[in-house]
Amino acid sequence: MDIWTFGFTVALIGMGGTMLVLWCMSLFILLLKKIFPYQAEDPASKKG
Repeated sequence: MDIWTFGFTVALIGMGGTMLVLWCMSLFILLLKKIFPYQAEDPASKKG
């Protein structure tokens, strides 16, 4: 394997790994949103 082939291989694996990690993180965030849904706070219930 020459230096150019190795360089392109490492670059493609690096980019693919980055995209895979970002996809996994987005799935994790969606899961957290389903477990802990956003609940807006009522202005009347604020103390002060």
